[in-house]
Amino acid sequence: MSIKSLVNTPNHYNALMEELDLWIEKERRGLETSTDIENIYRYQGAVRVLRRLKQLRELVNAQS
Repeated sequence: MSIKSLVNTPNHYNALMEELDLWIEKERRGLETSTDIENIYRYQGAVRVLRRLKQLRELVNAQS
């Protein structure tokens, strides 16, 4: 399965978005409870990457 077909198939895309939302929530909870600055940066980076992945459909479809 190509990335383009993944993001343009509603069932697959919606499942991916739900999973990304769960991961973002998990990382956000870790961010809220962390006191170590290195872990805070790590959580922030993870949330940023996951949010970027949520834009995957727009990125893939803009390239074609």
